Amino acid sequence: MIRRIVFAALAVSFSASTLHAAPADETWPVRGLKAPAEIIVDRWGLAHIYAANTHDAYFLQGYNVARDRLWQIDLWRKRGLGLLSESFGETHVEQDRAARLFLYRGDMASEWRRYGLGARDNYEAFVAGINAYVDEVRAGKKPLPREFALTDSQPARWRAEDVVRIRTHALVMNARSEVQRARLVCKGGLDAARATQRLYPDHTPQVPEGLDPCTIDAGVMDDYALATGPVNFDALTKVAEALPDDVKDGSNNWVIAGSRTTTGRPILANDPHRALTVPSLRYVVHIEAPGLSLIGAGEPGVPGISFGHNGKGAFGLTIFSTDQEDVYVYETQPGGADKYRYRGRWEKMRVVRETIRVKGGKPVSVELAFTRHGPVIHRSAERNQAYAVRSVWSEPGTSAYAAASWLANAASWEDFRTAADHWGTPPLNLIWAGPDGAIGWTAAGLAPVRPNWDGLMPVPGDGRYEWNGFHAPRSLPSVKDPAQGWIATANERNVPKDYPADVPLGYEFADRSRYERLAQLFSRSERVSVADAAAMQMDIHDLSALRLLALLKDVKGWDADSTQALALLRNWNGDMRADSAAAAIAGTWLASHLGAALVAHVVAPDAQPLAPRVAADAALRILETRDAVLGPDAAATTQTVLRESLSATLGELHRRLGPQLESWTWGGVHTLELKPPFGTLLRADEFKAMTIGPHPVGGSGTTVALAAPNKDLTAVHGPSVRIVMDVGDWDRSVFMNMPGQSADASSPHYGDFLPGWLAGEFAPMTYTRPAVEKVAERVISLTPGR
Repeated sequence: MIRRIVFAALAVSFSASTLHAAPADETWPVRGLKAPAEIIVDRWGLAHIYAANTHDAYFLQGYNVARDRLWQIDLWRKRGLGLLSESFGETHVEQDRAARLFLYRGDMASEWRRYGLGARDNYEAFVAGINAYVDEVRAGKKPLPREFALTDSQPARWRAEDVVRIRTHALVMNARSEVQRARLVCKGGLDAARATQRLYPDHTPQVPEGLDPCTIDAGVMDDYALATGPVNFDALTKVAEALPDDVKDGSNNWVIAGSRTTTGRPILANDPHRALTVPSLRYVVHIEAPGLSLIGAGEPGVPGISFGHNGKGAFGLTIFSTDQEDVYVYETQPGGADKYRYRGRWEKMRVVRETIRVKGGKPVSVELAFTRHGPVIHRSAERNQAYAVRSVWSEPGTSAYAAASWLANAASWEDFRTAADHWGTPPLNLIWAGPDGAIGWTAAGLAPVRPNWDGLMPVPGDGRYEWNGFHAPRSLPSVKDPAQGWIATANERNVPKDYPADVPLGYEFADRSRYERLAQLFSRSERVSVADAAAMQMDIHDLSALRLLALLKDVKGWDADSTQALALLRNWNGDMRADSAAAAIAGTWLASHLGAALVAHVVAPDAQPLAPRVAADAALRILETRDAVLGPDAAATTQTVLRESLSATLGELHRRLGPQLESWTWGGVHTLELKPPFGTLLRADEFKAMTIGPHPVGGSGTTVALAAPNKDLTAVHGPSVRIVMDVGDWDRSVFMNMPGQSADASSPHYGDFLPGWLAGEFAPMTYTRPAVEKVAERVISLTPGR
């Protein structure tokens, strides 16, 4: 039974009766292991690895993740390297070509030097462990995951450089929004851009001199979308819909000084937000060897962890929205499309020719073109134009989360800052807590210096718009030991008030609603416990919904339904409970209809199809401030937008939930359903067995317990992993990894965390050996094999 965090009682409890059942003992010989070792799998699927040396520790991390997630990591590698066609056929050739455009192609010695001491050896050991398990599967000694049989494919062997050369698994920004914004400005002007996306700080985008936004083709970002998108196993139907425009990869984290906790020790909490999938996008693991101790979560295909603790300090992360990309538009030479104008002369693109092997077909030769700025993603013969992306991805040391290798042995604030100094991607808010009581935060990641433009639209690639290096890591904003005794980040623009205003690291931050809710919760308690911090991660109070209610004070109902709906809302406290009728109305209104009604009134008709899905904060801000885009009678337009969007909301809920408003529930439309990505290859009964849900779920896209809805209101984005760490008394830490640690549908750990994720129940993240042994489910003794 998973631990339950009960906020009101400030207590943690779990059933002790399940903790002393005898674990299953197994012995496995493993080729490549240097000394005997042990993996203890606890009752929540967390593998605790005990090795005699660092090589074996990372080797077994790779071996173990292959045991639990072989299909997932194999597909991760093939997608990132552009090797899908070799396993799955010709329908994947275009995606393979696109992925290869963004591989790191620089000097590998420079790449490895950017990571922590010994990182290359650790990566070599990690992939050797994966390969050892792959060899056992191929030899029939370990089971072949079902997905390989369904696709008639086999797992591949890895190289260390495979892991770091892949860039497209990192979260970087803002190439896509640059193109979307420019196309919108062409049709609707700058006001349309300002009305549909709020920038932080407030800023009106500038059209770069020399750019005609109306020349930006619709398909400019197609290759980029293919390179960074999911693998599609159905040639006709997308199996994973892209996240809506207003849903950004985000997260919450906070760190609390001992002066503000019930124990006198710091507490660090982290719940990164990603697409909600089965299996989870992250994996939790514990690694022990002489000189090495790590427990926490990370990407399954990357060694080490990216957030957790090392016994000497705890660290966490959220996205800090540094702008790390630019789209360049080039004039190409008529009749010579591989040449582009740069500083008054024609410069030749570098062309790389590669062969894509195709299962069941002939190899396909492809050409990959690069300008001085980066890979060419689109060409227009009609306009004599080409487009390329400049990204920090092309710089050494920007493999996703690889710089976390610097955190493995961090033991002080200065060690932590050194790790942040080396961070490449994704751009992060890194937080730290040490047993000495120190707490702190810093922004981290490569931050380009743009001397003469704001980075919000594509720029001419003729030499007028060049990065002037990167901001020095120690010039990025940071805070240590604040007087208030806590630090929280929630992807909002959180730079200190005294940070220079002329250093625009980026503009596309999340709104402040989650951060402001956390600040409210901290203000209500002098002392915070682990249970309190865990309960905060489950908070579903929606400040955006309360802002909507404040706008309704002068709105009167025009019929029985609207009158009843307004009454329900005015008597509601703003909690996005799954069983709430008022939450159903507010959630549907904010997610689907308020922004759409605003666009209909303030954006030119021919520009409306180009407008992004408007985030709640952007729409509310326009209405709250009676912005000039609302026209000469802003108050009247506001009332019209509110009435029309409420009417559309009620119409949708009538169609989906029936005529009785009082019986509506938010969970009736806001559900979580996790489907296997290869579902079209399964029989109906197999697909059902591997699908988790649907389950009604509370929260929204702006609550701390984030459950961001897609266009059909299905929850698609939120925290899979939640961790709360008691810094110094590590066994009191708790975690969850939804839906489970295993990717095997027959495993008890395939979906065992889902009930806890829905209800606020956490598992113990045990750390000391005696505590681990008490919760052991399996003990795997490993010996060097031949």
